Amino acid sequence: MRWVALMPLRGNSESPPGNSARNMAGRPLFAWTLEQALAAECFDTIYITTASPEIRQKLSDESLLANKRVEVLDYSDATGAGTGDIDSALFEFQQHAAFDVVCLIQATSPLTRAEDFRAAKHQFLAEDLDSLLTAVQSKRFFWTRTGTPVDHDPMKRSASQNRKGYAVENGAFYLTRAKWLKDHGCHLGGRIGIHEMAAETAIDIGDEAGWSVVERLLAKQKLISATARASQVKALVLDVDGTLTDAGMYYGPAGEALKKFNTRDAHGLQLLREKGVSVCIISTEDSPAVAARMRKLHIDEYYPGIRNKFPLLLELAQRWGISLLNIAYIGDDLSDLECLSHVGTAFCPADAVPEILRQAHYVCECSGGHGAVREVCDLILKSSEGTPCRDLDAEKCQ
Repeated sequence: MRWVALMPLRGNSESPPGNSARNMAGRPLFAWTLEQALAAECFDTIYITTASPEIRQKLSDESLLANKRVEVLDYSDATGAGTGDIDSALFEFQQHAAFDVVCLIQATSPLTRAEDFRAAKHQFLAEDLDSLLTAVQSKRFFWTRTGTPVDHDPMKRSASQNRKGYAVENGAFYLTRAKWLKDHGCHLGGRIGIHEMAAETAIDIGDEAGWSVVERLLAKQKLISATARASQVKALVLDVDGTLTDAGMYYGPAGEALKKFNTRDAHGLQLLREKGVSVCIISTEDSPAVAARMRKLHIDEYYPGIRNKFPLLLELAQRWGISLLNIAYIGDDLSDLECLSHVGTAFCPADAVPEILRQAHYVCECSGGHGAVREVCDLILKSSEGTPCRDLDAEKCQ
């Protein structure tokens, strides 16, 4: 069977649900769900339909167009794909692509996980379904606007936890068999299955309140993931300019180059070393100011003037006798990209360049030279059982 997915993306709207390109938690809204759909490995091809140059550019910026399973189709905003009419979008799509089962994915459901796609596909096949929808469980009591109970007797109400409740459609994605779609022109019908998702996936991001809640949930998910990775860290490798410093260049009266460091970063590195985590500094520049700072901090693993950092990182991992998976790296610019893409835990300051922001497992609340390194140190320490950690709060970056 050929399984494909369709994700209609709209731009040129100030707020969701129209604008799929708006940034949420540091990434375009559509990127969260699309990334999970790719990770699920359920689909032979994932088709993107859009008429927005902005979305095309962001797809490119996110390196999603480089994936062989992603294909972009041009659709006018006048078609079903542009108006949000699911049946029209799928009917038009069926004229362009061959498939046995199609999954219509809503970009406005960024909390959808790869496991949801996998579980839904398994259920679809196991139950020989014609269509499937996603939903969340609700045990609330429903009423009409005129005060008439919909699903219960007010005189005999049981505790909500004892009710069977209902499945409330959340619109995350739909599965439809090609034959059913062709014969009936509708994405739901025949043998219908329901894949139940986490309660938070029902949050509506069509207003700013819902948007903010989901954005915080995504940030929390990234923190949990980064914390799990950080628990395996045995060595921390970091860049200097833009990471340990604010990337500024300061010159004294004699023309000497000066750099600004953060004392809290230094204390964080010391705390790591006290816990047995090795600390290593690799810099593309050979600066007397940095060398002096390293001597002050008693950091012996300092390597200046390294233009190509990754070969050195491989050499260090071999010498330390650890895997790259046990190494955390903090960087902010393109010279750090290869290292970040190979280590077990990749961190970057809040003001890193876009390519680095996309590669990082965790983007700091703090910027370079303003506590980003301390934030990472605290996160690694927190990941160690029983080790206290200060609150990771953006206000602490000042």
